[in-house]
Amino acid sequence: MSAETYRDAWGIPHLRADTPHELARAQGRVTARDRAWQLEVERHRAQGTSASFLGPEALSWDRLARLARLADTARRCFTALEQKDPETAAWVRAYTDGVNEGLTETTHATSTHPTSTHPAPEFARTGLTPGHWEPWTPLGVWLATHILFAGFPAKLWREHIAAHLGPEAVGLFAADGPGTAGSNGWLVSGERTTTGHALIAGDPHRFIEDPGVYQQIHLSCPEFDVVGLAVPGVPGVAHFGHTGTVAWAITNAMADYQDLYRERLRRTGAGVEALGPDGTWHRAARHTETIHVAGEDTVEVEIIETDRGPVIAGGPEGLDDGTPAALSLRYPPRVTADLGFGALLPLLRARRVADVDRALDAWAEPVNVVQAADTEGGLLHRVAGRVPVRPAANGLRPVPAWEPGHEWTGWHTPPRAGLTEGVAVMANQRGPSTPLGVEFAAPHRADRITALLAGRERWSASDMPTIHTDTHLASATPLLHHLATLTTETTGTTETTGTTETTGTTETTGTTETTGTTPTTATSPTTATTATSATSPTIATPLTPKAAALRDRLLAWDRRMDADSADAAAYAAVRSAVVRRLAAHPALAPAAVAPAYPEVLQPWLALVPRVAYALEHLLRADDLYGIDRAATVRAALEEIAGRPPAGPWGDTHRLAPWRALPDADPAPGDEPGLSGDHDCVLCTSAVPGLTDRAARGPAARYVWDLADRENSRWVVPHGASGVPGSPHHRDQQPLWLDGELAPVVTDFDRLTKESDD
Repeated sequence: MSAETYRDAWGIPHLRADTPHELARAQGRVTARDRAWQLEVERHRAQGTSASFLGPEALSWDRLARLARLADTARRCFTALEQKDPETAAWVRAYTDGVNEGLTETTHATSTHPTSTHPAPEFARTGLTPGHWEPWTPLGVWLATHILFAGFPAKLWREHIAAHLGPEAVGLFAADGPGTAGSNGWLVSGERTTTGHALIAGDPHRFIEDPGVYQQIHLSCPEFDVVGLAVPGVPGVAHFGHTGTVAWAITNAMADYQDLYRERLRRTGAGVEALGPDGTWHRAARHTETIHVAGEDTVEVEIIETDRGPVIAGGPEGLDDGTPAALSLRYPPRVTADLGFGALLPLLRARRVADVDRALDAWAEPVNVVQAADTEGGLLHRVAGRVPVRPAANGLRPVPAWEPGHEWTGWHTPPRAGLTEGVAVMANQRGPSTPLGVEFAAPHRADRITALLAGRERWSASDMPTIHTDTHLASATPLLHHLATLTTETTGTTETTGTTETTGTTETTGTTETTGTTPTTATSPTTATTATSATSPTIATPLTPKAAALRDRLLAWDRRMDADSADAAAYAAVRSAVVRRLAAHPALAPAAVAPAYPEVLQPWLALVPRVAYALEHLLRADDLYGIDRAATVRAALEEIAGRPPAGPWGDTHRLAPWRALPDADPAPGDEPGLSGDHDCVLCTSAVPGLTDRAARGPAARYVWDLADRENSRWVVPHGASGVPGSPHHRDQQPLWLDGELAPVVTDFDRLTKESDD
């Protein structure tokens, strides 16, 4: 036996080989068979060449990939890996050899492999043939996938909003930004399960792509036998895996580990120089590259790199609009030539929690919170990844490169944490990684998961979907409190000042208590109590009967964002109207004009999404720049009462997956309606004020059972195959929509053999 490929009922590949290297080759080969088009897109994105076939819409990303030196960094990291860890480097090479073999099969379809007889139709549509994968390509794919993961553009937003509204605005708008990925994850120790062995469950939240960003896979050889969720284009199982005796899973730690520096650049006869913190000018590396754009002229890009890092925006002549600015990006792999791939093989070989722990000491990025458990009762809850030690100012905004005091001086020791009452819950809220970050997700998802787990003494693997699919929306409280203060009388009113603290444990009513308030701060955005306050009295007009009826209906609503709920649709409509009106108010509207930074960074600078995600803070604050929030909420309520949603939440809250060829998208109504919302455990993120469609959501769901791996479960949004028309392209979507999970099968006798390779 060299390598064997088996499939289960869902088309998930199960691979068996004699050695880890043959297994890596088989993994690369089967990934190319199942995901050829996806691999081609990811390879081009890593190289900054995707506009050559996707056209001008991909140009902004390609510019960033070139300017940030992603491909060059991947090459450096692979060269360093060959020197430090030749075994892992050879294993990665074996994977890319398999990818190239599989892509050749896709190009020259044969009857030997059933999947290759139906090559991805996107190649014919674009006229492409699959390109060659270099040994460093998987590192480039990993880097391109995660370069925006830490949300460094949020530093541009903080600087922008502070310039318009003052430094206190940074705290008011503190929330996980529009490009930040999140996750739910919870570890339940054996003392709280029906089997006496631990359970790990959760769901990573990312942009939903088609094909999906995770690949269910089973890798077996004499050294290890692992099931897990792989990243197509990267060997092994990095984030979510179960070896039979130990399992692990991650959530985004929300750590800040990338810095932006404002550079002073000047041209000289010899090139470009940058002013350093020592007060002298230093030669910067410089060259030009050409980006080919389908249907348009080629674009020349000037690549500049200072001692801090590559310049990703602006240059000696400033931004595109002439604004004097140049921003360099400093990120760990560019500094250390290490992407953490040395952890991948040890993770596959892990047998106990201690093995996972040691493997993760080599982890680099993204920075994650990891939960792990083994069959002997071992438990692990720690941060993994590399975060630089530097002044606090670096984490808040771009800092001047020419001033001393902003250098990196070392690396933080990753924090650790324990369990509370037999459980550990992470949902991107403040937790063990708090010292390493600036902004974190609101605590609603974590609080709700904790409350649900507390509601039952013992849990089984089959119970976990009730948590995955919970739709309670605690963040609705501030807006509902504002609605409760609206009057149908014609007397003069003012907004009441009141507070209420809401967590996922309690369904609250639409009333307020008159106690003090705590304003939100930049460093602790989730500690503010609910507050409604006005700066001046308002002579209220009475609510119309329709608006009064809608208000009463929303105050009686159960706060569940179910797809079939008309009340959820009405709440979302009122919320969006409030967001739009706040963003259009003269006090905030000037912030809608963002600096001329590259297009790929603009989502972090868009005002409406920022208002939407910070709505809780904006409605709770003691004062909001003189904005009469009672009048704003009243007007929004009247607007929606006069033009209510035509159907339930799922009619407009539909899946909006990203596809590399958008003209191949089905009509919006063809995508399924979804339950959930941004702050629900079932996190399907719309952008209130802009769209109800959900581009982000659970990119997978999993339950790892340490009592019996065969009792584990998983699901992805689409299916195991990335080939349209394949029976396994979307066969898991009904499960995903209904909150159900597919069984994890690891017994090869229960699988169907596909091929020997």
